[in-house]
Amino acid sequence: MHKSARLIFSAALASAPLSVLAGGFALNEQSASAMGVANAGAAANPENATTVFFNPAGMSQLAGTNLSFGAAVLSIDAELDRDSAAATTAAGAPVTGGSGGDFAPLAVLPNVYLTHELNDRVDLGFGLHAPYGLKANYDNDFLGRYFADRTELTAIAFSPSIALNDGNGFSLGAGVNLMYAEGRLSKFQDYSANYVQAQALGYAGPAFEEGYVDIEGDDVAVTFTVGLLWEMSDRTQFGLSAQTGTELELEGEATLTRVPQASLTATGLAFATADLSERVVVPLEIPESITFGARHRLTDDVTLLAGATWAKWSRFVALDVISREDDGAISALGGPKYGSPEYVGHVSENWRDTWQANVGVIWQATPAWALKAGYAYDESPVNENFRTARIPSDDRQWLTLGTQYREPGSGWTVDLAAGVLLFDDVDVDEREYTIDDEPVANAANFTGTYELDAWGASVQLSKAF
Repeated sequence: MHKSARLIFSAALASAPLSVLAGGFALNEQSASAMGVANAGAAANPENATTVFFNPAGMSQLAGTNLSFGAAVLSIDAELDRDSAAATTAAGAPVTGGSGGDFAPLAVLPNVYLTHELNDRVDLGFGLHAPYGLKANYDNDFLGRYFADRTELTAIAFSPSIALNDGNGFSLGAGVNLMYAEGRLSKFQDYSANYVQAQALGYAGPAFEEGYVDIEGDDVAVTFTVGLLWEMSDRTQFGLSAQTGTELELEGEATLTRVPQASLTATGLAFATADLSERVVVPLEIPESITFGARHRLTDDVTLLAGATWAKWSRFVALDVISREDDGAISALGGPKYGSPEYVGHVSENWRDTWQANVGVIWQATPAWALKAGYAYDESPVNENFRTARIPSDDRQWLTLGTQYREPGSGWTVDLAAGVLLFDDVDVDEREYTIDDEPVANAANFTGTYELDAWGASVQLSKAF
């Protein structure tokens, strides 16, 4: 993607606060009409063009041309309880520092979807949206700065789709998700163990200053979506949607600053510092997922919705930074620690497959106004034995309310939705591991308890032509 275009899209489709994302780094906030019922039954409830995202087969139930566009706002108050926290350097000395501040910034996630009825049997559509993302940025004096500073992922997808129907209530849909992603990882670098080794060799100078590791990369990938929709009766229908997984290869560069460089002088051992760089790749697994949805019109005014989503997050075994050079200067330092010569960095993750379950209700209070409510339970894929300061995530509950107004005669519909996310406190006990999940032979450690509170809101305008 051209640099100027990339900057425009990155500014428009901001990354989401990471701890909102109990479901890994997938973003569920794609539609205000669906948020009002906590996405319950979205695979079986094609209210508007956002069905391109949830189940492309749903386009077959939209007449004419349909446009939907809007944005979600996500906010999380994520802070480390400083009284519970402690950290040690690689040499075993205590680390001083603060709680890291409110490290998850406000995010705005816009989207746009369009569908068109080509004929009685075929519908076409597309979406432009942010399917994945996360963002965290700790204060520079964060107690756990040797494990995490910045963590960013921004993904932008263009999703052309098609739906076919048999004219008897059964539809099939398919879509291609052309995705551009860019990411950034950074942390401060601890040289205390190097200093202890230098002292053992007779060095009597000052302690080494901490350095900084900064890694950036981007990639383009493709996933595929297929779906089906079955209208069992005029009151009940079921939907099923599945998406393939893929692996992003975020290629870019790593830099490492203030690396101690030894030399022998007439007065003994001396140290200068150097800044190093190396071409690297960060493999990032995107999971397969399957979503089931059901919609039942209990009465002419009340609709019940339910659904569940399974995601194969166990694909994400580790957050690795791998050299793209034969004799890289940074991998020469990191490789021996992590157990493989090409590794610049490694964080064991060992995520787990997850389920999300949701239920919702829509009450058509008047021909123009509808009220919505929803509940979802969302499992976190994060393995508590390998939970990190970069993604201090846990299971969440999601409570939402929404309203929908249809302007009589104009074809315009406005959806508003808001929700709160409920978390328990999250404990982190992080250390360094080799690529075989064995603890690295140093004393580096960070422990603490995170307190999380979050909310989200969304607005959407839809037009049927």
